[in-house]
Amino acid sequence: MGSFLAPTTAAALERVLTLQTDTAGSPLDRLRAIRLLQTALEQDPATLAAVRGALAADVSWDQIADATGLKPPAAKWRWGGTDDEISARFEAGRKRSVRPSSVPTDLPGLSVAEAAAERGVSAQAIYLQVRRGTLVSRTVTLPDGRKYKRVFPAGTTDPDSNPDLNGDVPQ
Repeated sequence: MGSFLAPTTAAALERVLTLQTDTAGSPLDRLRAIRLLQTALEQDPATLAAVRGALAADVSWDQIADATGLKPPAAKWRWGGTDDEISARFEAGRKRSVRPSSVPTDLPGLSVAEAAAERGVSAQAIYLQVRRGTLVSRTVTLPDGRKYKRVFPAGTTDPDSNPDLNGDVPQ
């Protein structure tokens, strides 16, 4: 009887088994082999076939989730529906994962975290300095509704602010 695993998964499993008996094997080689096997198992069609076989045998999503170490909604999301529906969900997830950070990098001034790091204080200290008037800040609202608190230390200017509030402490 042949293996129910895909050839790439079977090869990854063989690599792990080989490294298990190789006492001179590198720990990094073992880690790489383990991770390769995990990835291969996640992508192996045998997993989906086993889930569909369990569903055909009237096994509940709770039992499938328990067997896979997932919660029932996660198991349903991963393996529920037709091949096309599953592919569409995974493709949408891949698109989100390669999308650049949603935090814009071209905002004026500094973020609260950047200002805190620059001054060697906590974010709470920056908010306190803003409240006391030793730092100028404003909230920048983007067209899509996202809002970011920006800080303008002395010597930096906020192009949209009042010229009297350029970050200097009022005299």
